[in-house]
Amino acid sequence: MKISPTCDLSYCTNIHPAETWDATFEALKTHVLSVRDLLRQSGNLAMDAPFAIGLRLSAVAAEELLQGDQLLQFRDWLTATNTYVFTINGFPYGNFHGTRVKEKVFQPDWTDRARLVYTQNLFKILAVISKRGTSASVSTLPGSHKTFHADEHPILAHLIELAEFLDDLSAKHGIDFHLGLEPEPVGHFENTGETLAFFERLHGATPDSEMIRRRIGLNYDACHFALEYDDARPSLDAIRGAGIRISKIHLSSALALNPQDPAAINAIRSFDEPVYFHQSLLREASGHVVRFPDLPDFLTALDSGTVAATDFEEMRVHFHIPLDAEPAAPLRSTRDQAVEVLAWRRDNPDACAHYEIETYTWGVLPTDLQRPVEEQIAGEYRWVLNQCD
Repeated sequence: MKISPTCDLSYCTNIHPAETWDATFEALKTHVLSVRDLLRQSGNLAMDAPFAIGLRLSAVAAEELLQGDQLLQFRDWLTATNTYVFTINGFPYGNFHGTRVKEKVFQPDWTDRARLVYTQNLFKILAVISKRGTSASVSTLPGSHKTFHADEHPILAHLIELAEFLDDLSAKHGIDFHLGLEPEPVGHFENTGETLAFFERLHGATPDSEMIRRRIGLNYDACHFALEYDDARPSLDAIRGAGIRISKIHLSSALALNPQDPAAINAIRSFDEPVYFHQSLLREASGHVVRFPDLPDFLTALDSGTVAATDFEEMRVHFHIPLDAEPAAPLRSTRDQAVEVLAWRRDNPDACAHYEIETYTWGVLPTDLQRPVEEQIAGEYRWVLNQCD
């Protein structure tokens, strides 16, 4: 949906378990249209207004969609339902629900040509279903994961090859295609400083840095940067000031707590679940940040006496919390950073045209935060639209 004449808002369909194209299409026909209808009923979306879809496609689903006339049928369905796709989440390559995802969400990384081929397929899909004169994006992982100790040279080479591919595809179809690399805690680059340094190396790896700036940018996830204790406004200003394209912004929030409060430590244990990475970052009074790759790593260290909770003044955990629902005290969220992102947007209306609500953790939320999934998503839309107003 449009939140301004040049700005699109969607929610990411990675919240719905679907690894094949048939399962993905079924989720679109049921969940997505149900969310659209809820927003119509509440007056947040005009009955005749187009509804945007933030699509998630696995590598399998993307390959299936490119077979036969499936893609043309999908394009016809979009027209018939007055819906459109302006962005695809290309971070999770494979299964994203119901099994251990953890580090697998970073595999294959950008050292592997399979990641390049998958991402090219996503843009080929967008080339068919997007309208001439529009902008279309794909978001992806930040190159690799620190624990993989990846060689950066093939990462840069594959990104440059993709930029060349996108430049040709854009010229052919009259569509502004761009990729957004999404920093995440313990990713190959994860915070503002590391992001600036990575893009400096990327821009310096080819004589045509302007092509890179056009086609390869940043997917700014409000949750991820909050986890790094990077405040939104100075971070976004620094990224934009460095000439890095802000391809897309994820509106999301993380868990936060006072680790010196035993009740808060006890409460955070209910968020330790086996599917997703829940990177935990704790800040000392000095400002130094200690990182644990996953919540159970922190809890093990705490229970064994390797670390003391009293050594830290703040703890943030990578667990996406619905934007319109704060966890029960003594826990809280980093929702204030999403508020700051939207305030920054008002001051910089041309800085980014793609916004996406991304709370994919519905299936693993504790019971007190559970609602029917369509109601949760509609509630998050209303929260965002209220902030925009």
